[in-house]
Amino acid sequence: MRSILMIAGEASGDLHGAGVVRELRRMRPDVGIVAMGGAGMQAEGAQIIEDARRLAVMGFVEVLRKVPHHYRLLRALDARLASGSIGLVILIDYPGFNMRVAARAKKYGVPVLYYVTPQVWAWGAGRLPKLAQLITKAAPILGFEEPLLRAHGIDATFVGHPLLDRAKDLPTRAAARAQLGVTGAEPVLALFPGSREQELDRHLNDFVATAEAVRALRPDVRVIVSVAPTVDVDRARCPYPLVRDASFTVLRAADAALCKSGTTTLEAAVAGCPQVVVYRTSPITYALARRWVRIPHIALVNVVAGREVAPELVQDAFEPEVAAVMLDRLLDTTSEEHLTQVAGLADVRAKLGTAGAAHRVATMALQLL
Repeated sequence: MRSILMIAGEASGDLHGAGVVRELRRMRPDVGIVAMGGAGMQAEGAQIIEDARRLAVMGFVEVLRKVPHHYRLLRALDARLASGSIGLVILIDYPGFNMRVAARAKKYGVPVLYYVTPQVWAWGAGRLPKLAQLITKAAPILGFEEPLLRAHGIDATFVGHPLLDRAKDLPTRAAARAQLGVTGAEPVLALFPGSREQELDRHLNDFVATAEAVRALRPDVRVIVSVAPTVDVDRARCPYPLVRDASFTVLRAADAALCKSGTTTLEAAVAGCPQVVVYRTSPITYALARRWVRIPHIALVNVVAGREVAPELVQDAFEPEVAAVMLDRLLDTTSEEHLTQVAGLADVRAKLGTAGAAHRVATMALQLL
């Protein structure tokens, strides 16, 4: 039997892909899986042919530096597809690269399953006709994406958000705080400055400054920083304790969080933790994004809600003193701001579907294979 080729270009894709690999190995242990991915997919049994950490960048300008490496990888993948050894390609997010992989799979008659489809609702709507031409099946993870894709001739089925698979057994608030060594009743502020080195470079100093400003308003606050296992943090820049690879535990323990825009905002929604969302990128990337992005909100939690559930501070609007005032209100668990956002986050969680995304995607994959 021919193998499955999976492509995940960054840490979040590796995490989502690991669940699919696990389900595939459980359902069909005889099927070979080769992948561009990371430690998560490898631990579940995929043969890694390229480490996703070498590919992960964000921003229009930043991606340009990766172009030569991308073309070398595409040539290698083209040769693998041409050999006839691949019976199915599963693409996970990372559209700039993965759309090119899809084109090569199409050339050799290999079906393509796209899991975590490109965010064409935000920008790049011109990709929709190309998606319809190149991919066999789409597995979007946001409910509103299915009708959008189907309206453009794409066979799409909403599979639910993979975060729900990871959140089946969330710890209680008390258990999470005990696990993190929070023994008293003091309020806990969680910081999520980003999962990539370049995000940490841009965010960390102002996240720490925000925490210091919060402590000036609320001296008893406990600050915890959640970071990905794949990044290094300069301890001279960050005096607070670091917790790796336990974002849901941190969010369940926290009374409020300062989150870099991204999937973490949905993790906070699932955990029921009020948040302030911030983001900063290069000036050129931001200027281009303002011209091309078509939606009023950048935070996924607000995109899914269809309204502002969590406040957003983007680019120059992210000032530590401003963020600190917002967080001080959210840290008061009896405040109107805290209670209103908790209710809004519950609405967001309900819109994410039900657990089992990885199983649904694996089932689709085996049907296509």
